[in-house]
Amino acid sequence: MPPPRTRGTALRHRLAELRGPDVPVKALDARALAALAANPGCARRAILDGAGVNKAALASALGSPSAFGQSQFALTRGNAFEAKVKADGGAELLRLVHDKLDRSAEPPVAARVPDLTATGPRGRTARTELELREAAAHPGTWTLLDHPMLALDVAGSPAFLEPDAVVVHPDGSWTVVEIKSFPLLDGSADPAKVGAAARQAAVYVLALEELAARLGAEREGDAGAAGAEGGSVSAPRVRHRILLVCPRDFSNLPAASAVDIRKQRAVTARQLARLTRIEDIADALPEGTCFSPELPAEALAASVESVPATYAPECLSACELAFHCRSRSREAGAVTSLGRPVRAELGGLTTVEDVLAAARGEAGDPGDPAVAALRRAAALRAEALEAACR
Repeated sequence: MPPPRTRGTALRHRLAELRGPDVPVKALDARALAALAANPGCARRAILDGAGVNKAALASALGSPSAFGQSQFALTRGNAFEAKVKADGGAELLRLVHDKLDRSAEPPVAARVPDLTATGPRGRTARTELELREAAAHPGTWTLLDHPMLALDVAGSPAFLEPDAVVVHPDGSWTVVEIKSFPLLDGSADPAKVGAAARQAAVYVLALEELAARLGAEREGDAGAAGAEGGSVSAPRVRHRILLVCPRDFSNLPAASAVDIRKQRAVTARQLARLTRIEDIADALPEGTCFSPELPAEALAASVESVPATYAPECLSACELAFHCRSRSREAGAVTSLGRPVRAELGGLTTVEDVLAAARGEAGDPGDPAVAALRRAAALRAEALEAACR
């Protein structure tokens, strides 16, 4: 007799059905989790990412192929810059960490740079955890982990994440390092790109916090078993200021800036908590819903449309389904296609038709500030056109 199906296994079975028979899972990465945090109200993205659907293949099957992703030139340039930053055992990178985040510590003269090679993501995750334990056993020493592998529980399954680097300070605290190829011009960078990097780093910070809590619990257990006295054993501290390293101006020389990611971390944590309840979204879907790219186009489109989306122009740089959702949003006349600020200003007016009707005085509550502003704008436009025709 097979064992009873638990809530977790039932959810995984349901998500596998949504993904389609024999369709491999597309693992979540930090970019996908950061994009979820950027648009937390989109149930469509939540269920597709939770089910491990390949959204690029899905978009192509729907007839709206994605142009999402980096060019080969950008990838090559980014890899070359990262190699330069980490050359000589990460000496320059550690100098930047010391200068921007921890000037009170001893300069990183001789740092540990352990080999994290292992087989498979689970092996690399275990190796990273082992080296972080080793770093705790060497207080007062700088440690640089180059491309460690972290695991974060997402909807009951581990998502394997690979930050550019994690630095262990002499006081035992941990810092995430993000290395990007966009430039710092006169000490500042494109706010949108910095925001995306901060959201991505927030995912790594959450994964490190899970690991730190687990290590702290193990230390307390070991201390209790040994009968230790004189205070509790604390977990390693994960710093909420990350180091962003970019090329300086138009050169290939590294420059760095400390970025506070507390806000992004809080938003990402809330969204991940919401993602763990994707069973609520799945339960509301019609029977037979499936997102397999092998389905006929009409059936696939119907399945996708059965999940509400929250499209905004920002999706074009973060989601493979953005072109499809934009097309549907424009067909429905939704004001969200004009951007989140416009949507927020219009209150309960959700379509362009509603907005125009309110402006003409054919619909809407005159007491609504948005309706009153639209009618005033329409009156001013009519006055300006009348004056121009005289």
